[in-house]
Amino acid sequence: MKGMSLGLKEALRLTLEGVKPLPVENVTLVDSVDRVAASDLYALVDSPSMDSSRKDGYAVLSHEIAGATSENPVRLQVLGSMAAGGDKDIRVKPGTTVRVLTGARIPTGADAVVAEEFVKKGDHDVLVEASAEPKNILPRGSDVASRKCILRAGQQISPSMAGLLAVAGHSIIPVFMTPVVGIIGTGDELVEPGKPLEDGKLYASNIVTVAGWCNRYKMKPHMTIVKDDHDAIFNVLKALSDETDAMITSGGAWTGDHDMVAQVLEELGWKQVFHRIRIGPGKAVGFGMLNEKPVFILPGGPPSNLMGFLQIALPGLLALSGHTNPSLPGINARLGSELKEGKHNWTDFFFGTLERGEGLPTFYPMRKRSRLSSIAEATAVASIPEGQDHLSEGSVIDVELLK
Repeated sequence: MKGMSLGLKEALRLTLEGVKPLPVENVTLVDSVDRVAASDLYALVDSPSMDSSRKDGYAVLSHEIAGATSENPVRLQVLGSMAAGGDKDIRVKPGTTVRVLTGARIPTGADAVVAEEFVKKGDHDVLVEASAEPKNILPRGSDVASRKCILRAGQQISPSMAGLLAVAGHSIIPVFMTPVVGIIGTGDELVEPGKPLEDGKLYASNIVTVAGWCNRYKMKPHMTIVKDDHDAIFNVLKALSDETDAMITSGGAWTGDHDMVAQVLEELGWKQVFHRIRIGPGKAVGFGMLNEKPVFILPGGPPSNLMGFLQIALPGLLALSGHTNPSLPGINARLGSELKEGKHNWTDFFFGTLERGEGLPTFYPMRKRSRLSSIAEATAVASIPEGQDHLSEGSVIDVELLK
């Protein structure tokens, strides 16, 4: 498939078909956040483990105080008090009550709790001035019921979900491993950030951007720069293919004299799936397998590099990490100005910014240019889908969120 016959949907389908999730590892609850669950997880315990009080107040027999008011209070003898975490139990009998603090077990016999603001305290008794609220009791298992499924394989674990897993009795969580990603910047002109910059050279920014995205998804980037030299590229790709779970090359993706990445990969025995697809920017993106590990070829121009990464490489890497919906998060937005640069048989992408107000946010596309400063300000991406050549101002479109 070396021509330009592939559209975006087909290229994405082939990418995701070619990538299988990495093996499973067990991690602690805190380390599981932002990772992808590798199996369904069920609650091991009820939470709370007993009926407990939602309020500071008095546990009562609800029928005894059904008509209580401040003019007609009900007097009850206080038998004692119970706090959260305590193991004592006091039976509530007719004419009695037990002081309970928030989180305390509901005493045997009681079926309701009166909040303390509706009670006047005496020395050994209280006057109850309102009927009790059954909703002041948190029933056993109401947060999490034992043996209930609380997390499905393929779901990403949020901080709150990690808390729920803790309450449900879990401490070690099976998750898919996240890949070590080799990111190779090619070009005689590239200089590692922090080193002196000579005339005609530029700092390697693409690999930093791509590594930053990998970091965001808990992947482990391994960056390196290599000159436009056949043997150097060969040696770096060969070494990194052993040390990493996936590789991304940046630059050298086209067919000029110095663009030799695909040629070197072929010599190393990669199985090319595609190289060049009908998207702009980013048409020179490629994908294949080397030693049964995914390799993504990205062009060197910053907009093409980032768009090829976001549309093809990132979904592939997310699938490798076990994500069942491997894509950027998306929302609906209203188009702030007409998009009309589209080619009818291509998917044309635009960086832009989202302005949030009442109703749908508005997407304002940026003019296409290769300046990094404009890409850095972008907060979303929109596209003119294949088969259309423009989108009208005000139309509702799908956008992908970058921040």
